[in-house]
Amino acid sequence: MNMTKLTNSALFLFLILIGLNTNTFAQTGNSAFEPGQVWKDDKGVHINAHGGGILYHKGTYYWFGEHKVIGRIGNTAQVGVHTYSSKDLYNWKDEGVALKVSEDANSDIVKGSVIERPKVVYNAKTKKFVMWFHLELKGQGYKAARAGVATSDQITGPYTFIKSYRPNAAQLPFYTADVKESEKVNCEQPANTYDGYFCRDLPGGQMARDMTVFVDDDGKAYHVFAAEENFTLNIAELSSDYASHTGKFIRMQVGFQTEAPALFKRNGKYYMVGSGCTGWDPNPARWFVSDSIWGKWQYKGNPCIGEGSNLTYGGQSTHVLPIQGKKDAFIFMADKWKPENPIDGRYLWLPITFKGDDMEISWRDKWDLSIFKK
Repeated sequence: MNMTKLTNSALFLFLILIGLNTNTFAQTGNSAFEPGQVWKDDKGVHINAHGGGILYHKGTYYWFGEHKVIGRIGNTAQVGVHTYSSKDLYNWKDEGVALKVSEDANSDIVKGSVIERPKVVYNAKTKKFVMWFHLELKGQGYKAARAGVATSDQITGPYTFIKSYRPNAAQLPFYTADVKESEKVNCEQPANTYDGYFCRDLPGGQMARDMTVFVDDDGKAYHVFAAEENFTLNIAELSSDYASHTGKFIRMQVGFQTEAPALFKRNGKYYMVGSGCTGWDPNPARWFVSDSIWGKWQYKGNPCIGEGSNLTYGGQSTHVLPIQGKKDAFIFMADKWKPENPIDGRYLWLPITFKGDDMEISWRDKWDLSIFKK
């Protein structure tokens, strides 16, 4: 009798009996978050999901982000969008590349293009997973400023690239009843530089750079992106299949130059965290709050406190993650960019605390989910 086979079979049976699997054993290395440190996956490799976001689906968290490579070339898309899965948020299994760059020179997502800040949402009606991302065409720097969309029947992919474009071509913003006429954009006589950018781009659609996607309690989804040469954020309603825009959108914080938006909802209020526009260099975070997705949005200053808060502890916002099964439990996710060697970019995950309707973020060298109440 082959004792090795017998031993392996016995171990496999034991794992089944106690309700575990080999993946569980692969994901038991971490029991806390250590912001700014190398964060290894189940293969012992630093997680490669930069500028990303997380989707919780059927008891598992899935982390999607930019796959970087060594050297400055890594600031362009050489591989695609990577994905990881986790049950506990501390330990992550490498699920491979969800969206691969194309080898077709005529494709918008050809190798060498720019694919940034991918976010995935699930559409319960179509049963499809929809990925949105900021796309720049190869060799054009940041001139194209497009939104790209891809879909898949499986959460980890492969995702099929559908199209890229500038949103809301020939569409004027939506205004609530309390907006004064003087506050509305007038393309016959733009009032300022950023209104001029809006009117310039009106026929072909608005610029779409740093972005996120948010699904509300009623199932409606919204695409949030930096437009007008980064002078304005747009909040745009997506179609019922989440794969295109309806044409309804607002211009938020016009002229304030905000990027890196991260949107979440708490106690019926909408919160947005973002940053200023200083390229790869960090700057103070900023946050906003509103009673409606359509505004008015109120600027509330820097949510970060303590040492390093004036530079967001060296990072920049990418996503705010609500923790399942816990009340008032949100994680601020940020990236510490390293443009000279992007693959070594670090992740800064920090808990958000609330005082009434106000939020705060403070630095912690090491922490775990026990700080949140159930």
